[in-house]
Amino acid sequence: MRPANVVLHGPESTGKSALGARLAAHYDTRLIPEYGRLYCEVRGSETDAEDLVAIMHGHVALTEAAREQAASRGAALVISDTDPLMTAAWAMMGLGHRLPALDAFTDVGDLYLLMADDIPWVDDGVRLHKSPEARARFMALSRAELERRGVPWVLISGDAEQRFAAAVAAIASAGIA
Repeated sequence: MRPANVVLHGPESTGKSALGARLAAHYDTRLIPEYGRLYCEVRGSETDAEDLVAIMHGHVALTEAAREQAASRGAALVISDTDPLMTAAWAMMGLGHRLPALDAFTDVGDLYLLMADDIPWVDDGVRLHKSPEARARFMALSRAELERRGVPWVLISGDAEQRFAAAVAAIASAGIA
């Protein structure tokens, strides 16, 4: 049986990676890293349409491999630190328009955890959108992408403990684990 895919979604510096690691440990499963981060750490943060499509393909490959590995272990789920829906929000944020290749992506997650932008922004050398206005715009674009796709999602907010508890409750409520 193919493991469910729980996807962390939302603007930069909202705790996706930290929560993802904690959830993966809690459920004894794979955390699929944010491919866009890996890509930008090598090539720089300035991305164009070609880069964003490459990021989509990289993330799809990582996800397929992780799900196969998790299935072989009998895991019920994997945790994705973003996916191509987040890349689509990035296209709107950075390019100001949608990309057909990203819109064509259909292997969406089983549950999206939308991380609220209610924690302090932390510069890690890769992030770009520090101002409250930019964060609010990115948050709105992130939410709009989930709504446009009609995927199941839950807003996750609060401090680290509140976020973890809310994520575990959302996963249980969805019947995934």
